[in-house]
Amino acid sequence: MFTKWLAGLLIGMAVLVAMTAPFTVFAAATVERVEQRSPELDTLFETLKTAKTRPEAARIAREIQRIWSQSGSDTADLLMERADEAIAEEEFPLAIEILDRLVVLQPDWAEAWNRRATVFFLTDDYRRSVADIGEVLRLEPRHYGAIAGLGLIYRSMGDDKRAFKAFEQALEIYPQNDSVRESLEELRPSAEGLDL
Repeated sequence: MFTKWLAGLLIGMAVLVAMTAPFTVFAAATVERVEQRSPELDTLFETLKTAKTRPEAARIAREIQRIWSQSGSDTADLLMERADEAIAEEEFPLAIEILDRLVVLQPDWAEAWNRRATVFFLTDDYRRSVADIGEVLRLEPRHYGAIAGLGLIYRSMGDDKRAFKAFEQALEIYPQNDSVRESLEELRPSAEGLDL
């Protein structure tokens, strides 16, 4: 159960964000929406990579997540809010149904694909989770949560080599991420014998 919760956190922090960001974004209709491909994100990722302390990195990661969570559409934000409520209640079929609509409505919103990838992982549907992670990374190649989630999927499938590489890639983007670092170190003994 802990692994599933950790997976949800790493794949995009769906449940954690469900308790905070979506409600804030939807409730504050006057909040300025930041373009998903804005120069602000580039700056934040540069700063995240060089952050010296965990609290500093965590603050930057929260700001990145805030930008990712903004769809630019009140309708899409409402659907995400409803999906997050369903995820929190572990009503996964309902969450998938809502997120299916959301990715049709906002196909260029990486976080919609990411959230559905999380639900697919939580329901052990790794094939569809990996497919959605592919969409996330097509739209936002720096999505460290999705990359780490891919590592968890590979690890669950017994593919330590690919899991190790995914965790390494996620850590390159967000070096202060303790959860990813711990997963990488747990895998290191079994991965050291593999041709990485």
